[in-house]
Amino acid sequence: MESLYLLIPLSIVVVFIALWVFFTASDGGQFDDLVGPGLRVLQDDDTTPEQPAGPQPAQRE
Repeated sequence: MESLYLLIPLSIVVVFIALWVFFTASDGGQFDDLVGPGLRVLQDDDTTPEQPAGPQPAQRE
């Protein structure tokens, strides 16, 4: 029974911290675009980037 005197206030503090983190992330625009990242994963882009022009470093053998 005495442990409840510690656990109940502790759980209330944890809930308020979680709510504060959620609303801070929400105000910062964390959840603005929920569809875009999922669609970008599906876009197939298998092209390799072009090599920059210029002198190539010497290769060691």
